[in-house]
Amino acid sequence: MNGTRDKSGGCQCGAVRYRTTGELGYPHVCHCRMCQKAAGNYSLPLAGVMRSDFDITRGEPKWFHSSDLVRRGFCGECGTPLFYDVPGAEFINLTLGSLDDPQSVKPVAQSNMASKMRWSHELDALPVEPEPESSEREDAIASSNHQHPDHDTDHWPPGESR
Repeated sequence: MNGTRDKSGGCQCGAVRYRTTGELGYPHVCHCRMCQKAAGNYSLPLAGVMRSDFDITRGEPKWFHSSDLVRRGFCGECGTPLFYDVPGAEFINLTLGSLDDPQSVKPVAQSNMASKMRWSHELDALPVEPEPESSEREDAIASSNHQHPDHDTDHWPPGESR
C-alpha cells in the first residue's frame, strides 16, 4: 500500500463519519459504468485501507450490493457515496471525495478505461466561469449551509447532541 496515513471523512450531512490510521493504498480513478452510476458522476476516485486501520466514528452507512461480489456504502440520510467494499477482503475502499482533505491524496492510476468519457481530455480547454466576489445568492447559500464541515465534530448538527 502507498499513500498517506491518519485521514478522516464522511458524508455531506455529517450522519456518517469515518477515520483511518493506516496508509491509503492504490489511489485511483475508476471509470467503470458501475462506479459512474454509484457516484452519479463520470468516474469515482477510490483508495483502499486495511480494515484493521479503519473505523466508522459516527452513524452507520446503508449498503447496496451493486453485484454479487461488491457492496457500496453510502449515507442513508443525504446519499453521499462513501465505500466500495468486497466483503471478506482485508481492505475497504474509500471514496476520495468523501475525505475531509481530498486534495491530500493524488491518484496514481486509472482503471476501466473502456468506459471513460471519450471527451474527458477536452475538459481543461472549456471556458472557466469567473468566481463572483459576492452576491446575495452566494451570501444566502453560505449563511444557510447545512453541509458538515471538513473535520470531526463532537455532534452534528450544531446545537443537537447525540
